[in-house]
Amino acid sequence: MDKDISVKELANELKGLSIQEMVIEMTALIRSGALEIGSKLPSVRALAEELGMSPASVSSVWSTLKKNNLISGSGRNGVWISGNNPAPRPLRFENVGNFGKKTKVDLTYASPDPDLLPNLDNALLSATKSHDLNSYRRELITPELKHIVAQRWPYDAEAYIATNGGFDALQATISSLIQPGTWVAVEDPTSARILDLVENIGARVISIECDEQGPTPYALTQALEHKVSAFIYQPRVNSVTGVNVTKERLKVLEPLVADIPLVIEDDGIGDISATPTCTFAHVYPDKVVHIRTYSKSLGPDLRLAVLSAPKSIAKSIQAYRNFGASWTSRLLQNAAAYLLNDPQVIERLSLMRACYRQRRDWLTQALEKRNIAYEGENGFSVWIPVPSEQFALVTLAVHGYAVFAGSRFMTIPKQPHIRVTTSLLKEEMVDALADVIQMCFDVE
Repeated sequence: MDKDISVKELANELKGLSIQEMVIEMTALIRSGALEIGSKLPSVRALAEELGMSPASVSSVWSTLKKNNLISGSGRNGVWISGNNPAPRPLRFENVGNFGKKTKVDLTYASPDPDLLPNLDNALLSATKSHDLNSYRRELITPELKHIVAQRWPYDAEAYIATNGGFDALQATISSLIQPGTWVAVEDPTSARILDLVENIGARVISIECDEQGPTPYALTQALEHKVSAFIYQPRVNSVTGVNVTKERLKVLEPLVADIPLVIEDDGIGDISATPTCTFAHVYPDKVVHIRTYSKSLGPDLRLAVLSAPKSIAKSIQAYRNFGASWTSRLLQNAAAYLLNDPQVIERLSLMRACYRQRRDWLTQALEKRNIAYEGENGFSVWIPVPSEQFALVTLAVHGYAVFAGSRFMTIPKQPHIRVTTSLLKEEMVDALADVIQMCFDVE
């Protein structure tokens, strides 16, 4: 076909098909080359009129093709064939950016310092002696891990499931419990992976603005006008801003949460935080899924998180997991149980908290000396408002620093921000880093 695809020719290919059949046919035409990359599609309205169907139906087809990275564009500029690989991708997570060859210090991912993590030798050796090691029997969580986790859980949960990390837990929960097309209230800003997961299933995100105490009552009240199907927030420390959710704020939000069918609490920092976790489960035990990851406290290669939920919800989540791995390695679960029960590891966790706090304080104190504002008080990073994200990223990259743009963590970017990771900082690099951050404000 020509670069401008004829509305009549395309309509002939799609006439009489359902929305799902149109998606399949369009995908086949693009993959075969019949619709060439770079070709411009007719407008939604023109194609809908030719097909004798509503513009909303054609728009739904286009939305699916966009999610699968087959077409791109919108509005007056038109829509174009942009790819022939229909695999959906986590765009925010994969869009790391090109920081050039001068990068000396990578401060993008808020990851734990490998030098601070507990030694796994004894834990793994102990786990090899598990009585049911290598059994094909599916179980939600090993008795050893459940015993120690339940003692430290913020509430008495009906069911626990061990998963292959926090985002595995989130994916299983979101994919099994949230329906495409429904509205999901998500605190803003939040983890890029959460936004990718919600959008991937075809749900729609409503941003819930946060302040120094967590999600605001006003924003959640406004969201309820859309009859949201779920509310996702971080019940301890926001991984982007470092803001601690307060128990007082949750108390204010409780009446609003009563009208939301599902609450997903993502504790992504876990035991490394000195701040206790909050939960709505004390009031709404029948609708809360509480997730805690152990990647930052025990190590990412343990690939372990635990979620709790009512038995009925846990059953739905596990049914979804049965399409894939189905269960989490007993070796890794019982290694984690060993670590969580080891007095030396418990003492080490206390030292790790102090160390991460010190590293964050180094940067925030350096920023204060330069009269640079920042937000939050905890976690592995510092959230800094800047005049221009692009200028800040380029300025830092030129001087060898890689950081993430704040827009990566928002659905509707408002004031520009950068997120600077502090968990891997060395004291001797802090002043130089703060000097470069100060340069980010020299926008003409």
